[in-house]
Amino acid sequence: MLPSRSGVCPLVWPAVPSSTSSEFNLYPLFIDFDPATTNDAGRMVRVLSPRVYASVPALLLLAVSATVPACSRSAPQKGRSRDDTPRAVQVEAVRQEPMERTVEVVGTLAAQDQVTLASQAEGAVSRVLADLGDRVREGQPLLELDREKLQYALDSQKAALARALAKYGATDPLHLPPAELTPDAQKAAAELAQAKQAYERASELARRELLPRQSLEDTETTLRSRQAAYESAMQNARNLAADIDSSFAQQKLAERQLKDATIRAPFDGYVQKRLVAVGDFVKSQTPVMSLVRMDTLKAVGEIPERMAPWIRVGQPITLRIDAFPDKAITGTVSRLSPAVNTTTRAFSFEAAVPNADGALKPGTFARLHVKTALVEPVLTVPYNAMQYRYGVYRVFSINGDRLAMHELKTGDRIGDRMEILEGVAAGDRVAVTDVDNLADGMKVTTQQADAATRGRQGAATQEPAAGADGRE
Repeated sequence: MLPSRSGVCPLVWPAVPSSTSSEFNLYPLFIDFDPATTNDAGRMVRVLSPRVYASVPALLLLAVSATVPACSRSAPQKGRSRDDTPRAVQVEAVRQEPMERTVEVVGTLAAQDQVTLASQAEGAVSRVLADLGDRVREGQPLLELDREKLQYALDSQKAALARALAKYGATDPLHLPPAELTPDAQKAAAELAQAKQAYERASELARRELLPRQSLEDTETTLRSRQAAYESAMQNARNLAADIDSSFAQQKLAERQLKDATIRAPFDGYVQKRLVAVGDFVKSQTPVMSLVRMDTLKAVGEIPERMAPWIRVGQPITLRIDAFPDKAITGTVSRLSPAVNTTTRAFSFEAAVPNADGALKPGTFARLHVKTALVEPVLTVPYNAMQYRYGVYRVFSINGDRLAMHELKTGDRIGDRMEILEGVAAGDRVAVTDVDNLADGMKVTTQQADAATRGRQGAATQEPAAGADGRE
């Protein structure tokens, strides 16, 4: 055997058959037990002569490794003495504090008004005045149809109305004189009055027997004829008035059809889609263009039914979208559904979201943060005090001069703190520094964490992510 060196265990000289003769050659082997170069079990063998290692059979190496534990008794003692060195950590007590409950839901941005414009007249498209993405104002022309035939129809109705007004003896269809004042009615009324006078004179003369009976009967017949003529004139006047009203209505309809040949924007917005081109013939109710209002959008989502009593119209919301991940967008709850959806066990709501610059787009997914009126006392710990292993959050509380590990059931996150539902009690002191390197039962020395340290570590805290070493 060779003299022993520090950290090295000498072995017997193994006899290895020579490759050139029947003699056995002896080669020295050394096993290194330096803790800096061994694994946790202290059994890694390092052969100091690679050339000798190559010539030793595998079976002989297994036999050599079996003798290792006898020489490795001092290595674990050195490791244990180093594990007992206290680690300095900062601690903070578990706090109970009031928490304003919020709800995080995924919703969709939608336009307040979104319409598909349809033609109300027939004709060929003569001009397209707005296209995809154009911003338009209320009343702005978007598209025009051929107006020639519609103009002819309007002129015809104007002529018919003028003819009816002339027969009636009026100039304004909205201010017609009474039927008794029409020319025909006035003429018939004068003839009727004359016939009445003649009949009255004849009756007086006949009573005195100064007029033959035949003459009296003739004046009576004339009176009846004039009465009928007057009634006919009045009826004709009323018919003319009705014709005037009809012609005036037909004229207004022709004017409206001519006006409808120009399709205009019903509100301020943007053109979402153009559906026709110049030369297309469109009929009544044919879709021609889609328009959206974007100055104010609505965020649509669903709130769990358990939060129904705590959501009110007018409460503020905050939302974020992927297009602007660092921008918090504010809105206000504007509408609430009166009934719960029996499929999702949630109720729908809408929130008004200002969008004066048009940066937000309808149809975008949004993460909605809805504040409620519910305030509850909860236990909280700093977010950076938690260790995340295998899908479970845990913290290390101080038990004398040792750490005690506690698995947690967590609730909502509140800034740089986390709500704790189960696992610790109010007042428990938990480690807040170097948490990823702590273990259950580790010996520590403690000092109270200051505000600057908590703030700095809280700002640097990231959400747990899946990774190696069994972390999720």
